[in-house]
Amino acid sequence: MEDIFVARVMSSSLKTVRPDTLVEDAGQLILDNDISSVIVVDDEGHLEGILTTTDFVDIVARSHPKAETTVSRYMSTDVVTASAQDSIRDVADLMVEHGFKHVPVVDDEEGAIGIVTTTDLASYLSRLQRPSPEE
Repeated sequence: MEDIFVARVMSSSLKTVRPDTLVEDAGQLILDNDISSVIVVDDEGHLEGILTTTDFVDIVARSHPKAETTVSRYMSTDVVTASAQDSIRDVADLMVEHGFKHVPVVDDEEGAIGIVTTTDLASYLSRLQRPSPEE
C-alpha cells in the first residue's frame, strides 16, 4: 500500500466555534451539519480545542438537574445492520454512503451480537500497512 498523505483524505470544510459559544449552539451546529465535532478557535482562527459528540454524552450525563428523558425519545429506529458474514468493504461502503459511524451486527437467531465502528475499520486498516523502515 502506498503512502497517502493526510492532505489527500482530510476534510477542509471545518465548522468552528469560539470558546464562549454556548454548548447548545455548538450542538445545533453539529446537528445541522451532520458532523461529529466542531473545532474551537480563537478570534484569529488558531486552534483552542475540539468539542465532539462524545463530549456531549459527558455533558448530558453530568447535567444537573437531570432531564429524566428516556432514550426512546431520541433513539434511531430505522437502523441499518450487518451480519457477521458481511465483508468489511461492504460495511465500510455502507458507512461512507450513509455517513454512519456505527453499524450494529445482528444474527437472525441471537439478535444483536456486535457492532462495527469507524474506529474498528481504522484499526483494521492500520494493521494492513507494515510500518515504514526506520531511517
